Order: sequence, then structure tokens, then C-alpha cells
Amino acid sequence: MKALSLVFATLMLAALFAVAADQVPPAAGNPAPAFSLPNQEGAQVSLDQFKGKWVVLYFYPKDFTSGCTVEAHNFQRDLDKYTQKNAVILGVSVDDVDSHKGFCAKEGLNFKLLADPSHAVTQKYGSVMEYNGMTLAARNTFLIDPSGVIKKVYTKVDPQGHSTAVLADLQQLQSTK
Repeated sequence: MKALSLVFATLMLAALFAVAADQVPPAAGNPAPAFSLPNQEGAQVSLDQFKGKWVVLYFYPKDFTSGCTVEAHNFQRDLDKYTQKNAVILGVSVDDVDSHKGFCAKEGLNFKLLADPSHAVTQKYGSVMEYNGMTLAARNTFLIDPSGVIKKVYTKVDPQGHSTAVLADLQQLQSTK
């Protein structure tokens, strides 16, 4: 019986470490994990569609919440600056297409929000979190260069000044090439 308990405890620990290992975001210098998700209009969007452009891939918890709205508004405010820097903004949450469509309409967002209700892409990017019994996307951002390599990883983002910080890092990365 003790042997069985020990085996069970070992398996449980292994399972916990496997889940924790999945939650490590890919590091700067690594290729960005491929994905294809529907946007707010239901059209499939894949990372490989943006070869030759910088991609700001940001994960956020939930449409229509205060912090997520602030973050989205700041990206929208700076959208022309990103466009001038050959960059696109892609937001990802576990909300569905209809939620994203309503959020974009209500908040006047003109960039793509991608729906990941299965959490598959959110997990690939080590950005899953649990909150009040719900599985949500953690507020992490990945700055991906035109060849598909992650150049900067932001974890536990503060939505208030995030867009400004990403733009500054993008400027620095582009000036060092």
C-alpha cells in the first residue's frame, strides 16, 4: 500500500511539473510558435501571414474588462506609430469571436483580436492563468521580428504604459539592425 501511495504521489508531482513546464513562455531568441486562430470577423489569422513585418502578439484576460480595455485603447491610440514601424498588433484572449466582435465595435478597435477558446495558442505561449475558477490568458506580450523570431518577452504586463514601452523597444531593436 505504501508503494502504491508513493507511485501515486510521484505521478502527481510529475503531472504538476508537466503543467508548470507548459507555462514557461518561449524566450527571446527562439522562433515564435506557429498559430492560426479566427479574428473578430471569423477569418483565420496565422503568424506566417506576417512574415516581413514585426508582430506585437499580446495576450490579455478578458474582453470588456477595465485593464484589458485600457491596454487595447493604448494600442489603438498608437496604431499609426506601429504601422510606420512595419508592425502589426494581434491581441489574443480565450474569449470567442462574437465577444471580440462586440469588444472591437464598442471600443473602436481597428486591429485584429484572435479568439482562442480552446486555450491551445495561449498554452503554446505559456500564457494560461486561472482566476476565480476560470481559465484566462495571462497578460503577456511577445515582440516578434519580421523573420518570426521572438525578440522581447513581457510578462505580467501593466496595461497602462505597455504600448509606449513596446514602441520604445521596437524603435531600439530596429535601430540596432
